Amino acid sequence: MDAVLSPSRDYSLIGRDSARAVETGLAAAEWYHTDIPRKDMKELMKRVDGPAIRDTAIWLGSMIVLAALGIALWGTIWCVPFFLAYGVLYGSASDSRWHECGHGTAFKTRWMNDAVYQIACFMIMRNPVTWRWSHARHHTDTVIVGRDPEIAVMRPPDLLRVALNFFGILDAWHAVIDMARNASGIVSAEEKTFIPEQEQHKVIRVARIWALIYAATITLALYMGSILPLVLIGLPRLYGAWHHVLTGLLQHGGLADNVIDHRLNSRTVLMNPVSRFIYWNMNYHVEHHMFPMVPYHALPRLHAMIKHDLPAPNPSILDGYREMVPAFLRQLRNEDYYLRRKLPLTAKPYREEFHGKAARAAAE
Repeated sequence: MDAVLSPSRDYSLIGRDSARAVETGLAAAEWYHTDIPRKDMKELMKRVDGPAIRDTAIWLGSMIVLAALGIALWGTIWCVPFFLAYGVLYGSASDSRWHECGHGTAFKTRWMNDAVYQIACFMIMRNPVTWRWSHARHHTDTVIVGRDPEIAVMRPPDLLRVALNFFGILDAWHAVIDMARNASGIVSAEEKTFIPEQEQHKVIRVARIWALIYAATITLALYMGSILPLVLIGLPRLYGAWHHVLTGLLQHGGLADNVIDHRLNSRTVLMNPVSRFIYWNMNYHVEHHMFPMVPYHALPRLHAMIKHDLPAPNPSILDGYREMVPAFLRQLRNEDYYLRRKLPLTAKPYREEFHGKAARAAAE
């Protein structure tokens, strides 16, 4: 559907739309949730170590095997497929691991969540302190313009940026800039809007540790006269990024912003088992946003339980792109255009009162 034309969106966390979101009640609003019996929700939220230990062992174990084979075949073309697979596990699987362990739901044991979170954050080049608080804001104000620091595709969409990020180019570059800035002792004004003051020194400490690790890796590469150390640490964030971008764009791409119903701004996509393993079931994205404390391994059960109240999931990644890409192209001409998800007859109606209120305020 086409919305009323409004002034260009200001995505800055300290800008015009940030203040407007607070004024109109969009910031920290009460979101719609499908009703689930308390007993069932308690069962869904139960944390166990088993599934995450198994999946983490497969993930890290596969990386070790692939890296060993790549190193053994280094200097021949036969190392390429092993490093390509290693790159996806490094530069894409890490994206879902930092995410789930950041929620503290993947494992029951806290130190396991923390350990995998730190490892995955390093791989994906996301400061673990910054992104813990950034992601908390993302869930509080999902795709609220001026409030959500994790909007992947802004309007009108920058399609060149989207394309480059399939190779991690811009994301990694900005991550390096942020790391260098934080390592020099600077926390940006936008970061200060969601990172508590007492946590900001940790951002600086982590950035300095990471800078030392990258400096040591580059030094080793120069000493060896080979890029092999960088193929193992750092470069996989580029050549292995394509899968996390491929799946991540589907989370909210082309859907509504400035609403307080996740059925309007999030997308569930049924995916193949390999992508689901890499993505750690985040393809059930409406379900995850409605109930973020449900562990990744319980999301298929949650989906089955509440699908009567949700838009029909896209049956494949390809189907998701078939609807999302045309929406991006249309948003180039009209940034207020969005895909409206149809609800089944068994669903409760959308909550859209805040969307209308925000649109009227933007037009004034």
